Amino acid sequence: MTDDTATIAEAGRRILDGVRTAVVGMDEPLTIALATILAGGHVLFEDVPGLGKTLAARSLASALGLEFRRLQCTPDMLPGDVTGSYVYVPATGGFEFRPGPLFTGLLLADEINRTTPKTQSAMLEAMAEAQVTVEGNRFALPSPFHVIATSNPIEYEGTYALPEAQLDRFMVRLSVGYPAAEDESRIVLERMRRQTADAPVAPVIDAARLRGIQAAVERIHVDPDVVAYCVELTRATRRAANVAVGASPRGSQALVLLGRALAALDGRGYVRPDDIKRIAVPVLAHRLTLTPQAWAQGADPAAVVETAVAQTPVPPTVAAR
Repeated sequence: MTDDTATIAEAGRRILDGVRTAVVGMDEPLTIALATILAGGHVLFEDVPGLGKTLAARSLASALGLEFRRLQCTPDMLPGDVTGSYVYVPATGGFEFRPGPLFTGLLLADEINRTTPKTQSAMLEAMAEAQVTVEGNRFALPSPFHVIATSNPIEYEGTYALPEAQLDRFMVRLSVGYPAAEDESRIVLERMRRQTADAPVAPVIDAARLRGIQAAVERIHVDPDVVAYCVELTRATRRAANVAVGASPRGSQALVLLGRALAALDGRGYVRPDDIKRIAVPVLAHRLTLTPQAWAQGADPAAVVETAVAQTPVPPTVAAR
């Protein structure tokens, strides 16, 4: 296990170093996004436009050696535009399935809340089951398959709120935030130095190696006390005063899965409570449904999770098995 985690940590460091050659000032979101992919999950970036989310997704795909496709979501998009569809082939006189953009290693679904619920449901099947169904026929997606989606939180005209079931399928929801002044200067200077908008990132691993790392992450040890801590954090969101519907057991599972990936990136073969506290808000906040009164008063789901973290007893320090 030590060799596995040391290898994962080294690969993770090289991947993040490669991505940082193109992306500036996003260390924590990038680390959690990479850990989410290593844990087999999907990422939702919810932030204003122009902060480099598309560049981050493309750079991660390049460093991971995954095929990358970008889907610009629009209100007139149909499920077939995402999954693919059958087209008539004159040469054979029959219909042939032509795969859509979902058939890739890493899909960037830009402004996912701009497309209709019907199209979102097609994405939900892909995210949940790694397959699509077209005219009653099922087609498996490539492995690995991951979605990084973006959502604009400040513009609501012409948007469709993501259904709770789809939000629950994103392992984390991340916010990039505006860069610090020195980071923003670096972004501008780097763009001037390159003399092009392209910021290529060399592959560090390939899809087969990523599958191997994901399998190794599955073997990271999690102490029963840490599992109980994850469950209690999730249950605390269900008891919160401002919450109508708390996080589901999928939230508890996501805490454990992502905690293992973070431990591996840190070169450890076991998960610590600090790993769970670090990811509690990104993992749990988007899974909460606030009461109408709390929503009207501008309550923040992240604050609910932070309160749960502050009030939930932390288990004793754990060590490797």
